[in-house]
Amino acid sequence: MMKNRAMKGSLVTLLSLMTSQAFAAQEVTVYTAFETDLLAKYKTAFERANPDVSIKWVRDSTGIMTAKLLAEKNNPRAEVVWGLAGSSMALLKEEGVLIPYTPAGVEDLRPTLNDPLANPAWFGNEAVFNAICFNEAVAKQRNLPTPTSWDDLTNPIYRGHIAMPNPASSGTGYMQVSAWLNTFGEAQGWQYMAELDKNMAHYTHSGSKPCVQAAMGEVAIGISMAVRGAKLKTQGAPLAIITPKGIGWESEAVGLVKASDAAKRVVDWSVSQAANELYVESYPVVAHKAVSSSVSHYPNVEAAMATMDFANMGTERASILATWSAKFDGKSEPQS
Repeated sequence: MMKNRAMKGSLVTLLSLMTSQAFAAQEVTVYTAFETDLLAKYKTAFERANPDVSIKWVRDSTGIMTAKLLAEKNNPRAEVVWGLAGSSMALLKEEGVLIPYTPAGVEDLRPTLNDPLANPAWFGNEAVFNAICFNEAVAKQRNLPTPTSWDDLTNPIYRGHIAMPNPASSGTGYMQVSAWLNTFGEAQGWQYMAELDKNMAHYTHSGSKPCVQAAMGEVAIGISMAVRGAKLKTQGAPLAIITPKGIGWESEAVGLVKASDAAKRVVDWSVSQAANELYVESYPVVAHKAVSSSVSHYPNVEAAMATMDFANMGTERASILATWSAKFDGKSEPQS
């Protein structure tokens, strides 16, 4: 009897080990540019819902991750890309890195955050938006009017009072430059930036820094991240968060590199309502139509969003940045 019990116990242990090995065999390599502190949360939630699949994250900044995926094009190591800028995803699709795949539940997503072209290959998780952070206390001291449009910022009264991110080092800066070029047209867009440059105090290498500088009174106006402005205002900064028509924005998205069943399940879950309920803890605007949050002082960004050409942002990035740097880099802050 004892011998039979021992044999049964050994069988249970063996089956448990075999099951664990089977689960481990379903590991999916996921390339991402999500902030590091979000990775464990997303991995844990996915694996709880899919106990036979595990995620192996490979994480770096957007530019480095995009270059890595392109370099590995002929021998891809990633199976899924999750949490990478839409402009990068558009370039990866054009270069054949991403496989067209429509995940389950896509009808529940905001179409504006997804691949707009035929045979869609990437789908939004959430979106980040720009805004003007305007220090009302500084403005009152210096008799500066409240700007309501991009053209207002070219008024000579603002000379030396504006900061924005350098687009060559900041995705926040690049998406606003892209928005101006798309909204005004190429010739007028560059002319607008030349006029704006006359009033620019400096260009930062951080997307959030112009708003932080505006909050501290170092400049009156910071073209920066809407969510950072809202947080600073909630903390008591004397800011107005202004969203002129044509603000820059970018979706962070998911796409398939290798068409395995496990990889498809990662993509499917990443657009689910459950995933979006995690995204909304960090991002006010997420892809799923049924998921939203109320963020104090966050502006109505969706009413002002520019029409963005993500494909062009990806393919023309090097050319646009070279032109911008040649014209305006002289006012950039030193790299720290």
